[in-house]
Amino acid sequence: MAPLSWRHHTLLQALLSRGPLSERDFHAVFAAVSGKNPATHQQLFNETLLKLNKELAFLQFELRACINQYDGTVYYGVVNNIADEESKLGTKYSVPQIAFYKGLLEAIVQEAGNDGSITNIDALNVRLENQVVIIDGSQDSQSRLPTSIKNFSMSQKEKTLNELIRDCWLSYTSTGKIGLGIRSFLDLRSWFRGNDIPSCVVCNEACIKASSCPNEGCNVRIHEYCLKKKFSVRKASRACPGCGTEWPRQEGEVDGDDDANEPDEDQAPPANRSSSRKRRRGVKAELVEENENAGPSTTMHRRSLRSAKAEAVEAAQEASSAGASQPTRTSKRRKK
Repeated sequence: MAPLSWRHHTLLQALLSRGPLSERDFHAVFAAVSGKNPATHQQLFNETLLKLNKELAFLQFELRACINQYDGTVYYGVVNNIADEESKLGTKYSVPQIAFYKGLLEAIVQEAGNDGSITNIDALNVRLENQVVIIDGSQDSQSRLPTSIKNFSMSQKEKTLNELIRDCWLSYTSTGKIGLGIRSFLDLRSWFRGNDIPSCVVCNEACIKASSCPNEGCNVRIHEYCLKKKFSVRKASRACPGCGTEWPRQEGEVDGDDDANEPDEDQAPPANRSSSRKRRRGVKAELVEENENAGPSTTMHRRSLRSAKAEAVEAAQEASSAGASQPTRTSKRRKK
């Protein structure tokens, strides 16, 4: 296999130094180093990522893409595929900070409303001792907790929360709550599957923020962006894949049939046409009604008007013919 070129190194360096990049930013870096647009050179883009991953596999790393479930944006990042004690030494977070993050993670994924977020107050009230395993399981386990766990104050929690958000392990959602960050979506794919987190029936990824089937007895969940793709086809069935229940429309979702009824720019709107026809019919009906209600006197008057008009037309024709013949007679007299 040919060694990696400077272009490959530049892509890796951008991901490692900047952290996860959105699809737009990563495509911009690729276009800058290769001179090719990934949108029009998809095969070259895929081959580049495949070559990078073959080399990264020797180090148990992977260049991976994922979707931010809160806004549907695609991100790229480099993740570690192995979780051992040695790899944990590379983290900058302390033991209580990691325990705090684990508590936040569990609170977010177990959120009953499938919103994938918790309030700031709920986040600060997460208990760290639930994340520490006491091997002997004795009743005096509370006293056996590490001092760093027991003395982890509220201010330390708040500071750690800000650090986790800054490092993209957590994030603020559009509603101002605390949700998972893009690094959690990238790194914790195996953790989601190992902890039986329900997956989306469309993309098979873990459902942190998703919509549930309206049927309470059905466990089907679908991401909101997957719902738009699945039901975007016009006249497509909105039945749940699990139980067949009609899936309700999301807020702001437009019916696919509406596009079919929209007129072209060079075409008059059907609604306007029908309304104009109705107007014409209404005018005709009004005229007919007026004629019916007019009575015989009005009819006689109209007939007299028509006859007078006909007489005026005949008189005008005679006058014009007379005027045309007069110059002819005059010219004959001059010749004589």
